[in-house]
Amino acid sequence: MLFTKNCRRKDQVKPLYYKEIEKVVEEIMPAECQVTKVEPEGLNIVIYVKNIEAFYKNDQLIKQLAGSLRKKVSVRVDATQLMDTDDAKKKITSIISEDAKISNILFSPEFSEVHIEALKPGLVIGKGGSILKEIMLKTGWSPVVLRTPTIPSATLNGLRKAAVADGESRKKFLVSVGKKICQNTPQSDWVRAVLLGAFREVGRSCTLIQTPNSKILIDVGIHPATGEPSKAYPYLNMLGFPLEELDAVIVTHGHMDHMGFVPYLYAYGYDGPVYCTPPTKAIMGLLQKDYLNLAKKALGINPPYTKKDIQTELKKVIPVDYGEVVDITPEIKMTLYNAGHIIGSAMVHLHIGEGLHNFVHTGDMKFGYTKLFEPANVNFPRVETLFIESTYGGRNDVTPNRRQMEERLVNIIKETAAKGGKTLIPVFAVGRSQEIMLVLEDYYRRENNGFDLPVYIDGMVLEASAIHTAYPEYLRDSVKRRILSNNSPFESPMLKVAKGTDKKDIVDGEASVILAPSGMLTGGPSVEYLNLMAEDERNTMIFVGYQSPLSMGHKIQKGMKEIPLTGEDGKTKIMKINMRIETVEGFSGHSDRYQLMAFIKNLRPTPERVFTTHGDWGKTEELARSIGSMIKRESRAPLNLEAIRLK
Repeated sequence: MLFTKNCRRKDQVKPLYYKEIEKVVEEIMPAECQVTKVEPEGLNIVIYVKNIEAFYKNDQLIKQLAGSLRKKVSVRVDATQLMDTDDAKKKITSIISEDAKISNILFSPEFSEVHIEALKPGLVIGKGGSILKEIMLKTGWSPVVLRTPTIPSATLNGLRKAAVADGESRKKFLVSVGKKICQNTPQSDWVRAVLLGAFREVGRSCTLIQTPNSKILIDVGIHPATGEPSKAYPYLNMLGFPLEELDAVIVTHGHMDHMGFVPYLYAYGYDGPVYCTPPTKAIMGLLQKDYLNLAKKALGINPPYTKKDIQTELKKVIPVDYGEVVDITPEIKMTLYNAGHIIGSAMVHLHIGEGLHNFVHTGDMKFGYTKLFEPANVNFPRVETLFIESTYGGRNDVTPNRRQMEERLVNIIKETAAKGGKTLIPVFAVGRSQEIMLVLEDYYRRENNGFDLPVYIDGMVLEASAIHTAYPEYLRDSVKRRILSNNSPFESPMLKVAKGTDKKDIVDGEASVILAPSGMLTGGPSVEYLNLMAEDERNTMIFVGYQSPLSMGHKIQKGMKEIPLTGEDGKTKIMKINMRIETVEGFSGHSDRYQLMAFIKNLRPTPERVFTTHGDWGKTEELARSIGSMIKRESRAPLNLEAIRLK
């Protein structure tokens, strides 16, 4: 957004409130700018002016405003001064080079914004924002620049069109959120965490952070491997207050066990904001809609919410980039940091009150090498309490050498192909599938290595990969550079899209690799392929990710050879597992035991207390004991339904 500047954290500075903000703007803005309105809009303070040229004359104004208001500040042109949209579109296309490859231009009159989608956004922005400035001066419209994915994405296309089409209701919502954040509240004197899911278990992540004045949920997930309500959903009935009283929901990343239950909140009374990174919003829309089908077909249950609830939720999402310091209640500042788990995954840092308490929740994190992402962040302004995931926190959860595991994966595939078989790799559509694609694509590009098999991608893998190409800034630099130079690894000649191809034709065809969700065989294309492949001993299935104890994947991984399945006719049949079953570790988006301990060792500053979460019963306890021994501070593995006073 043009003319946006984010202030730096000043822990001890008392925040300004709405009426004071108006006074500060009046004092700083020159009269010739002709300010018509000052509006809190979500996380922004938006100043509307009639004379944008006068504002441009003083390049220090935006710095003065941000420094005084200690808020994100945007300056836009009053609606009465905007150029007609048809004329503005012609002017914009004449200003921007054809090399930018504009794919769409959409106007949002309610925000005085024009959304420009282009394959090369840098050519729309210009050096130092020069082209954005020219567009605003000549048309009045404030440019919002979006990257066109290199692979067509129905999810992104729908979300971006909806953001403009729903402008009026979106504006009303953001202003209401902004005004609520700008309220004056008494200073809180305590902070507590209420544990509503994913403590001494994996799945249905949900933690309430509460003060006398604020109520925030971090993640609201489901357990994707079961439809039993007592195990599948978080303990929201133990909140102790109606959903309408929630101030905010923060989603760490786009996996169902962290965000799959968020639409339920909107079905039953919540109407507030959801904060997450931009890629996470897109992933949420993709996976939640798929869950509606999965719940009925694979789990045999009616979903706890509808497509309409998902649409309502997505309208309430307020995206936040890594490193932005934003007020989400009058007393709580939030900053998201890279967690290294999947695209857009975030650690949540909350600064509560005027130095009252600092809290960090890692979400799912990876403090180790992957082909997709940089390792998780370890530097925070302050940390008194840390909640850390412990999926692989057991003392024996040590990942083998990554290079050796890559070679083992490829060798198993080659051995299977030599017998005339096919290799099925069940994957999570987001994260694991892209990591495996990069591994296989790397071998494919090498000369004389003998790996030239087609790799079929099915289900949501293609759509998820398209979202990765729209947000390359969230990926490892080497992958980002390839996408920006039109050499995306997600569009390799090796990759074949299974859509439109009969699965039986693929299974009966030439030797190949099949990447298909779900990763734990809880439903989706992976189960359909398994049905077709399981009895042929020439075929192989390779597990490359975590298998929940409640999942079919776990049963097969542990050696079960006969699996009862319910067919479409309602009858139960037995699937015999004759195919080769292998597990190849090293590709997880989670940290192993060594990486978790290394994260704690490198964390700055050292927290005063640590609580382990998101791990099976014994693993959370083992990790907590080891962390406590190392840092000589409180560290334990709490249970679901505990309430812990943090301050």
